[in-house]
Amino acid sequence: MYLTALQEHLDCFALLPDLALPIETAGRRLAGIIAGGGKLLICGNGGSAADAQHFAAELIGRYESERPAFPAIALTTDTSILTAVGNDYGFADLFARQVQGLGRPGDGLIAISTSGNSENVIRAVAMARQKGMFTIGLLGRDGGKLKEIADTAVVITVPKTARIQEAHIFILHFWALLIEQDLKNLFEASMEK
Repeated sequence: MYLTALQEHLDCFALLPDLALPIETAGRRLAGIIAGGGKLLICGNGGSAADAQHFAAELIGRYESERPAFPAIALTTDTSILTAVGNDYGFADLFARQVQGLGRPGDGLIAISTSGNSENVIRAVAMARQKGMFTIGLLGRDGGKLKEIADTAVVITVPKTARIQEAHIFILHFWALLIEQDLKNLFEASMEK
């Protein structure tokens, strides 16, 4: 069983070189959003909610290097908002309502969904687009509905949720590294002037 799971993981990661261009392009866009004074909002359900929180923590804290905090908010963490919006508006509007209140033109939304069909994530992307935000779908399987509505979609085309999530966290770590390196260089250059 272990060797089967390991082989599935390796087979999944063997697909990532084909996604190098969209992954790196999306990461550079995220760095550009932050460099331009914008912030990143991140959402997802279940394991994807944990990934949203993990990524926000890497940006607010640090990934590998000491540098200023970067603006990132996981929309999965405020229990008062989650329960109030869930109760008053419904679970499907959980993230869209937060995007409506927190998002601004020039910000970015990372929408994480292993199916690509999570209704509350779909509505968040729709709201972000209305507000002039750049949207990235970090998705699985065939990308679902989110593949069609996100500005950029990175799709891990394997059937198992666990393998998709393993690839997603690798991509999020890569984005944290890329953002940190790009913006650290920018920060250091501004300090020298």
